[in-house]
Amino acid sequence: MKIGGVLLGRVLLVSLFAGLLYAQAPAPKVRTAQGEASGKWIHDGKEKAFLGLLYAAPPIANLRWRAPEPPLPWSGVHDATNFGNRCQQWHVWDDYIFTDPGPSEDCLYLNVYAPATAKQGSKLPVMVWIHGGGFLAGAASEPRYTDPALVAKGVVVVTLNYRLNVFGFLASEDLAKEQGGHAGNYGLMDLVAALRWVKANIAAFGGDADNITIFGESAGSFAVSALTVAPSARGLFHKVIGESGAFFGSTIPMTAAGERAQRDQAFVTSLGATHLDSLRAMPAGKILEAVQKQRGIGFSAVVDGAFLPESLPEAYAAGRQAHVPSIIGWNRDERAGTLSQDMTAEKWKAYAKEHYGTKADAFLAAYPANTGDQAVRSADDFTTNGFIAMGAWKWAEAQSKTGRSPVYRYRFDRPAPPEHLHPTGRYAFHSTELEYVFGTLDARPGATWQPADRKLSNEIVTYWTNFARTGNPNGAGLPQWPRYDKEKMVIHLDDPITVTPDSTRLEFEFLASEPPADMR
Repeated sequence: MKIGGVLLGRVLLVSLFAGLLYAQAPAPKVRTAQGEASGKWIHDGKEKAFLGLLYAAPPIANLRWRAPEPPLPWSGVHDATNFGNRCQQWHVWDDYIFTDPGPSEDCLYLNVYAPATAKQGSKLPVMVWIHGGGFLAGAASEPRYTDPALVAKGVVVVTLNYRLNVFGFLASEDLAKEQGGHAGNYGLMDLVAALRWVKANIAAFGGDADNITIFGESAGSFAVSALTVAPSARGLFHKVIGESGAFFGSTIPMTAAGERAQRDQAFVTSLGATHLDSLRAMPAGKILEAVQKQRGIGFSAVVDGAFLPESLPEAYAAGRQAHVPSIIGWNRDERAGTLSQDMTAEKWKAYAKEHYGTKADAFLAAYPANTGDQAVRSADDFTTNGFIAMGAWKWAEAQSKTGRSPVYRYRFDRPAPPEHLHPTGRYAFHSTELEYVFGTLDARPGATWQPADRKLSNEIVTYWTNFARTGNPNGAGLPQWPRYDKEKMVIHLDDPITVTPDSTRLEFEFLASEPPADMR
């Protein structure tokens, strides 16, 4: 015991000494195309972070609602130790916590995290994260995305901001006239600009510009799916991970630009703006306030004939998407505890008859109710599928049919520990997986984690980084993850991790043939 104590003490002293050395060491520096930047050491000097790097010109004044312009070079050494502003938004969700200076239209910043030893020529895999938030809110400065454990597995991680809501996706008639018939999708154009910046600069941080994985959750996953059919994004990434969402469903619609133009023009008219100059001169706060007052008005991607020449189902059916390896999945309880509340077998059968009439038996074959517990599970599966899983399922199916590249499908099943925003501790709700993916469990306020959670997080981080490295998530010490496009097997991320045949096909095939009923 004494020998063990002495050894432990020596290890702690060495670790402390290493941390002190890095604390006293000069700040890490890097030269980008815009100039030299000075970052900071993190994780006791094991990693370095460069924060608040401008990847495009601020989209302000005359650049509001235009494609992003390249950033201007700077003189001297840029201080890259703090996050840049998040993009304009209002408070939408209580679990969104930010550590940046605040919302602004000057917000097109990204952050780079790399191992301490990474340098030009290291050629480490690169993972570019696109945050979620319904294209309404969110930012790279959320603590669950910062200091990612992925870096410790030997990758370079990039997180970024992009224009949101009305500033990212307004597609009015006036803008279409100004821009040759194509308006909207500015937030997605920002993502392409960020990827171009990464392609041009990431080698200086030790990354491999020819091995880039884009990954995102919720709206970020929708964005990833859109980039697979955007001609301007082709060749800027080599693998994709989509967590809970794709433009194959109705949760976040992708409409034709012509359909959106009239509605958006009416919104502009309601602001009292008579021409684009006055609209661009209007304070951002006034525009956001108007959006908030018009509840139900949403801004998202449009099929504009240029950035997005066609819808995703059309592009994938014809095999015109990016042919890159994919991980696609969702959480078991994306939307649960609503329709299932106080559910019984009798109530579920009555629901089936009321909403599906002569198709009730087919509905119950897909979503059975042989027991009360089964009825509750079926109700939660039904609302989860109708909310967001359906689009992700269609994406995985479409990519499996025409993608000519591996597809790996997952479902995240582990219920989140109870905390004040999710007190039941019963559900793997929408966004549950985020802290597991980034290895930032302790960033979730009020949650008490078990050793099994930390083990699962490490396994997911390893799967994700293995995939970023080789296009295959498998590796030593992990349960084997079969290809979905070949074997129709699904991995269940839980404790323990299991692999099963796809048992949900009947659920999705029923929903694909029948419009979903009211799920309230």
